[in-house]
Amino acid sequence: MKHKVGILGGTFDPPHLAHLRMAEEAKKQLELEKILFLPNKIPPHKHISGMASSNERVEMLQLMIEGIDSFEIDTRELMRTGKSYTYDTMRDMISEQPDTDFYFIIGGDMVEYLPKWYHIDDLVKMVTFVGVNRPLYYHPEVPYDVVKIDMPETTISSTEIRNDIEHAEAFLPEKVWSYIKEHQLYGKK
Repeated sequence: MKHKVGILGGTFDPPHLAHLRMAEEAKKQLELEKILFLPNKIPPHKHISGMASSNERVEMLQLMIEGIDSFEIDTRELMRTGKSYTYDTMRDMISEQPDTDFYFIIGGDMVEYLPKWYHIDDLVKMVTFVGVNRPLYYHPEVPYDVVKIDMPETTISSTEIRNDIEHAEAFLPEKVWSYIKEHQLYGKK
């Protein structure tokens, strides 16, 4: 029997409660053995200035998942030079773990961009895409199979948190909030 592993990729700048809920809901609803958080170095679709360093983002992720045995961090994309493509990462993971079915978790707002992903026609044969439904969000049809799961409404993003860090405490795990204050990230003093 194959293992079932979820992958949640992102910049996690910073990691917040919606990331945690997405991982928890995917694990529960799809009966996954574990979730791998996959922080990106340079996501092909983002150009961000003022982001936390790779080490800071990993440290915040570690604080967020501390004590949750079925949640782990995979830092391979941070070691890669150049852009991070899901296709390359998944090709490597599958060759390392051929006895595993991978479930790549994305926000419902990312589903419409799947046709633009690098080597998407090959990628959809390698992984099962999981789209996390967000209430009140339009979910367009795409020509690929996407397993949809529901999640309680969460309307926060890392960008919104960075842009209004003074009012972000309620959207962050307590240890992540403390880390942001201690390291004066995103203008927080």
